[in-house]
Amino acid sequence: MKKDIILSIVVPVYNEEQSIEPFIEKITSVCDKIFIKNEQYEVIFVLDPSSDNTENKIKEFCNFNKSISLITMSRRFGQPACTIAGIENCNGKYCVVIDVDLQDPPELIEELYKKINEGYDVVNAKRRSRAGIGFFYKFITYVGYKFINAFSDTNIPENTGDFRIFNRKIINHLCNLKEKHNFLRGLVSFIGFKQTSILYDRKERYKGSGHYSNFFGSLKIAVNGLVCYSNFLLNFVFWLGLAIAILACLLSIFLVINVYFGDKIYPIGLSSIILSVLFIGGVQLISLGIVGQYIARIYDETKDRPKYIVDKKINFEE
Repeated sequence: MKKDIILSIVVPVYNEEQSIEPFIEKITSVCDKIFIKNEQYEVIFVLDPSSDNTENKIKEFCNFNKSISLITMSRRFGQPACTIAGIENCNGKYCVVIDVDLQDPPELIEELYKKINEGYDVVNAKRRSRAGIGFFYKFITYVGYKFINAFSDTNIPENTGDFRIFNRKIINHLCNLKEKHNFLRGLVSFIGFKQTSILYDRKERYKGSGHYSNFFGSLKIAVNGLVCYSNFLLNFVFWLGLAIAILACLLSIFLVINVYFGDKIYPIGLSSIILSVLFIGGVQLISLGIVGQYIARIYDETKDRPKYIVDKKINFEE
C-alpha cells in the first residue's frame, strides 16, 4: 500500500484513447497545483478491456509517472464495477470519482478538495447545466430523479452523477458493503454522514461519443434506485392487484343486480372480454416482471460471485 497519499482519483475507462492524453494533462496540472509533490496524489485508471489503444496509452504514462496506476479487468464488467474496483484499491485520505471524457471538469477537483476540508464527509458535484443534452433527455432525467426520491427509502441528490469527493470513512464503508449492484450515488447516499454539494456546468465530450445509452442508462438508474433502495414496486403490485380484485367484485355485483332486478340487461360482448383479458394479462406480466427484478437481485447476491475480476495491475505496491 502506498503511503502519504492524500488524494486518490478513480477513473473508470472504456474505449477512450482520444481522451487519455488531454485528461492526464489536465488532472496532473490540477493536482500539482493542490499538492507540493506528486507523491501526495494518485490517478487510478480502471479499464474494461477495450478494442482501441486505450490500454497502451495509459501504460505509456504509467511508465514515466508513478502517480498514475492502471487496473485492467479480466473482461468487461461495466462502469459501476470499475468504479468500485478503483475505490477498493485506492490509498488516499480522500477519493474523487471522475469520468475521463472531460465533461466533468478536472479543474473542479480543487474546489471539491477545499470544500471537503471544511468538515464534510462527502461533497457531490451537482450539475447546474448540461451541454449537448437534448430537452427530452433532460426531462426524462428530471422525472426519474423525482420519481426515485418520491418512493425510495434513500434520497439521492438530483442532477448528480458519480463525480464527487469523499473521505476515508466513506471509502471504508463502501468497501465493506457486499452487494453486487454497485450503484455508487445510491450507496453513498445510503451510507449518509455529513454531505453537501457544489454546482458546476457540465461540458460536452472532448472527443468521440459516449459508450453508454443516455435513455437506457437513465432507465437502468431509475430501476436500480427503486429496486435496490425501496420496496415501493412490490407494494404497488400488491395494491394494484387488490384494487383490480375489488373492482371485479363490484362489477360482478353490479351486473347481477342489473340482470335480475334492473330494467336493462348488459350483455358481455367479445370486445369487452378481450379487453378484460388483455388488461388482466398485462397487469400479471408487469407484476411478474417487477417481482423478477427483486428475485434476480436476490439470485445475484446468493451466488456470492466477486463483483469484478482483475487481470493485471500497474504501479501498485503489494
